[in-house]
Amino acid sequence: MKILLINPNTSVEMTERMVATAQSVLAPDTELVAFTATRGFPYIASRAEAMIAGGITLEMLAEHHHGCDAAVIAAFGDPSLIAARELFELPITAMAESAMLTSCMLGERFAMLTFSRTLVAWYEDAVAVTGLNHRCAAIRVPDVSFQSVSTVQYELENEIVALAENTVREHGADVLILAGAPLTGLAQRIAHRVSVPLVDPLAAAVSQAQTLARLKPRAASAGRFARPGPKSAEGLFPPLAAWIEHRPAIGAGLTAVPAGLTSRTMPNTP
Repeated sequence: MKILLINPNTSVEMTERMVATAQSVLAPDTELVAFTATRGFPYIASRAEAMIAGGITLEMLAEHHHGCDAAVIAAFGDPSLIAARELFELPITAMAESAMLTSCMLGERFAMLTFSRTLVAWYEDAVAVTGLNHRCAAIRVPDVSFQSVSTVQYELENEIVALAENTVREHGADVLILAGAPLTGLAQRIAHRVSVPLVDPLAAAVSQAQTLARLKPRAASAGRFARPGPKSAEGLFPPLAAWIEHRPAIGAGLTAVPAGLTSRTMPNTP
């Protein structure tokens, strides 16, 4: 099985952390192939930035989905997830939706803990799009600052643990989601310090991508997620234009990395 991981922000360090976290949930027969965008933002923190990153996500999927069994959009807030499912014919998961759906299998009500108030409005939209407002107890942020998004999970670790326990008591959360790509890997590190299950969104998204790939669902030919018919395009990233126009992309499925992308490949080792 081959799973494609798309990081639509420009942090290679974050991609490497995601790949490391994914190792704990990869099956022995699964290969994870990860790509990092080199244009855009070091991390996505608003709805406007998510719209920009969404276009980059579609470009990266168009170039690299050939030969893969499923794909993961590795950004919380799920930029272009719905559009990607409409356009491409393989299962696609993303961090926010996967975390929420996983949480709903672990408890009645979930809450999100994140690291910046700037993210809250975007994450509220993600809950609404998934149709789970009635299952979301709260979206909360520690009332402290941090120095760097690269180290935020270490800087705020104790504050997040304290906020987790407060959220369980004050908001009745049965499950907690550590929301935001910079918090990837933190759930595993602090799980023993929190009294309810913690969900790592990246681990949830990779796990669900593997499950969907094994189910081998057919691509829709009718309904809301049938691939649109061919349409001419001008000025688009060539592999994306080729896919939209229903013509073969030059170099589709090759291992060469196009300009603007950084490749990371990590086969699972038992």
